[in-house]
Amino acid sequence: MNFFISSALAQTTTDAAAAPSPMYTYLMVAGFGVIFYFMIWRPQSKRANEHKSLLSTLSKGDEVITNSGILGRITKVDDLYVGLQVSDNLELKMQKSSVAAVLPKGTLKSI
Repeated sequence: MNFFISSALAQTTTDAAAAPSPMYTYLMVAGFGVIFYFMIWRPQSKRANEHKSLLSTLSKGDEVITNSGILGRITKVDDLYVGLQVSDNLELKMQKSSVAAVLPKGTLKSI
């Protein structure tokens, strides 16, 4: 049966350069860590802080847009909820965290 499969013999080397050094592996891990920090974690943290400060500055009369795309004027502000007037006779109560951005004054009239 040995004539179907030829024997494979491992080549032996005495070169020290054939094995990668552990320092190279540590540098690669550190490089990935730095890339992860600057491209993912830091920008996400910055956006979260900006959104938190936006929510803390909401006041009655601000014109906002929500994450779902609803435009409205704030009529009430609680700790967790805001009242949005979306038309003359319709007011919605939404979570404060669903506010995406504050619009410039007069945006609702121009639409």
